[in-house]
Amino acid sequence: MLAFTGSGVDFVSRWLARGFVTAALIYALAEISGAHIDPAVSLGFVVRRAMGVRQMLQYWVAQFAGAFAAAGLAYALWGDRIALGASRPGPDYSYPVAFLAEIVATAFLVLVILLTAGQEASVGKQAALAVGLAVATCGFFVGGISGASMNPARSIAPQVAGGIPYLCWIYFFGPCIGATLGALAMWPLCGPPKHGEKKAARGGG
Repeated sequence: MLAFTGSGVDFVSRWLARGFVTAALIYALAEISGAHIDPAVSLGFVVRRAMGVRQMLQYWVAQFAGAFAAAGLAYALWGDRIALGASRPGPDYSYPVAFLAEIVATAFLVLVILLTAGQEASVGKQAALAVGLAVATCGFFVGGISGASMNPARSIAPQVAGGIPYLCWIYFFGPCIGATLGALAMWPLCGPPKHGEKKAARGGG
């Protein structure tokens, strides 16, 4: 039984919560913008040729602006303690291992996103459950290794605000490489991008 005791959140609950939040955001934003809240995922759509570079850069500006605004608010509330909540390698793992974990986890996440986007019946809000479960699953497997970021914006902003920018390379290049590999894997699996993938890239806005 999963329960909040008042002293902390257990490992399973932590990652289920993140998966549920991701699913909720997709339900809320899919029809507006395609729910692009992750720069690595946007890069994956570009590599897949389901979205243009210009659109990706526009998303990146919004994604990083939102992340730094949130990190700024958190810093105003808690100061340098924001670093305690930032993504970082687990205590028993080296930087290269955490880097590899981010590559693998992001490749899996992007592959799930693109595969569901390629199915007309699963485009947009209907993909929320699959993507949310993928996020939670990645957390179960690599959360203790790298923090299972898979999102450069959500990691880099609190790292910079919290005074640990030396970790940024792991959480920018790892997810970006993983997203690229996940998108490239789509070509032998599914061929050229389908209409659903292009629709998922732009949403209804």
